[in-house]
Amino acid sequence: MRIRRVGSRFAIMLAAAALVPLAAFGTWSLVTLQRATRQAVVSSNLGLAMREAEDISRDVEADVAILQALAADLHDTGLQAWQKDLILNNYALRFHEFRELTLFDANAAVLASSRVGPTQLTVPADTPLTIAGVSMSAIHIDEDLLPTSLFSVPLSEMGQPAGWLVAEMSHEEMWRIVENIRIGSHGYAQLVAADGRLIAHGDPDQRALVARGQPLQQHPLPGGTPAATWTEYVDPRGATQLAVAARVPGLGWTLIIEQPTDEAFATATRLGWQLVFAAMIALVLMVTIGVVLGRQFIAPISALEDATRQLAAGDFHARATVSGADEFARLAGSFNAMADRLVTLQDAIKSQERQVMFGRVVAGLFHDLNHPIQNIGNNARLMLRDDVDAETRTTLQATIDRELGTLRRFMDDVLNVARPRPLDRFPIEVNSSVNDVTAAMRAESDRARVRMVVRCAPDPLVIDADRFAISRVYRNLLTNALQATPPGGCVTVSTARIGELVEIIVADTGGGIPPDRLSAIFDDFVTTKHRGLGLGLATSRRIVEQLGGTIAVVSTVGDGSTFTLRFPASRAHAIEAAS
Repeated sequence: MRIRRVGSRFAIMLAAAALVPLAAFGTWSLVTLQRATRQAVVSSNLGLAMREAEDISRDVEADVAILQALAADLHDTGLQAWQKDLILNNYALRFHEFRELTLFDANAAVLASSRVGPTQLTVPADTPLTIAGVSMSAIHIDEDLLPTSLFSVPLSEMGQPAGWLVAEMSHEEMWRIVENIRIGSHGYAQLVAADGRLIAHGDPDQRALVARGQPLQQHPLPGGTPAATWTEYVDPRGATQLAVAARVPGLGWTLIIEQPTDEAFATATRLGWQLVFAAMIALVLMVTIGVVLGRQFIAPISALEDATRQLAAGDFHARATVSGADEFARLAGSFNAMADRLVTLQDAIKSQERQVMFGRVVAGLFHDLNHPIQNIGNNARLMLRDDVDAETRTTLQATIDRELGTLRRFMDDVLNVARPRPLDRFPIEVNSSVNDVTAAMRAESDRARVRMVVRCAPDPLVIDADRFAISRVYRNLLTNALQATPPGGCVTVSTARIGELVEIIVADTGGGIPPDRLSAIFDDFVTTKHRGLGLGLATSRRIVEQLGGTIAVVSTVGDGSTFTLRFPASRAHAIEAAS
């Protein structure tokens, strides 16, 4: 751990000593609060489910009681058929849950009915439920999407079967009970028959399941549900639900109430976050106090660290200021004495480096200037001779012009190092500029007996650059490649579009660059050749960076070198090539 973290460690230790008991108590409180809140929510929802289940049972029992009362009214054998029809019609009009009431004799023949016209009812043969002696058929969904069932009351006379009173009853009130059960904003109830079919649902989006009579699938509660139970599960929509279930007494139905857990336990979650927030405030407060006290303790160490960092960054005038007479003050004095000694040594090293650099520059100037000047002088003296014919004079003049061009390029490199000139940037077509330079250097590659291969991208590649400057970069890289490649070798120039970048690659099959020199080849006055100041690659890198591009090299000794230029592609749509 670095020294600068001593203050943080001090603050953390102080905070830990104060907050560990608080954190333990807070964690215990949070767990206890969540457990108690969950139990309270579950108990509340279970109580609601049980009360509503009892209401549904009482509603059905009330309808059964009405039927029994009606059966008692019809028990008088002295009533005429029209009187029985009138009684049945009166009950059907008074109690809207009765869709139809029909009285059958012992042979299942119709004696009276509340329906005008032929009755639609028959004596049900399959009645899985019996409530207070009244048989009840399984629930089915009618055309109004309401749960409906058939009730049959057996009639007897003198201890012998005398017929049946059959009623088609709509459980609309039961539907309303289920529909009105709401918990929070997203809690709904659903009523499930003994066979698992949905017979009522409080969520409007789920009522289509009721209409289809679809069984409730993949639900953990229906089927063998005790009087009251609860669970948490993930519904098909991926939401975690708190589900409570209560058995409807006497009917075998199950009332399920569901509520998303994030809503059901929102109070516990909110209180938990408040507790965590309070603990964080306490932690921040204790850390702040620890930091303030820690800084006072480690201020001398921080002063020494800052001075060391400045010295490492090259500021040799940095000194550590520590008051007092303790160990820190003595350490600061030793550091300052060391810094003074480093300044003295640095001045001596700079003097030696200037001498070495001056020697290198002089040697480079001598090598680079001596050969072209000597060639110019020799050719000039030959031109003054009277016995030189016109063809020879032309050859001598071409040699002098070539060497003068070499001197001009050399002086341009030296001048660019001393005073780089700004570059104008215009859209240029890369393939065209590469072809121009390679065509101009064909003669040089032929003289070196090196094959030059150019592979340009099929589509135009446009960058914003200075045409003269970018051509100079190509020329420097090609000159180095030709000089590094032995006769019979190959220099390859290729262009391509890489995403939003334009890439130019110059590769040779020369001897390569040793790894220990590869990282320094773009520095000024660094060269791997016997002649030259080592300004070509340095100048090329400055030009590329001024144009917003990058230059990189990969080299293997014995296999050659590959230089890669990358420039942002120009956004210009129309390009006017410079002549």
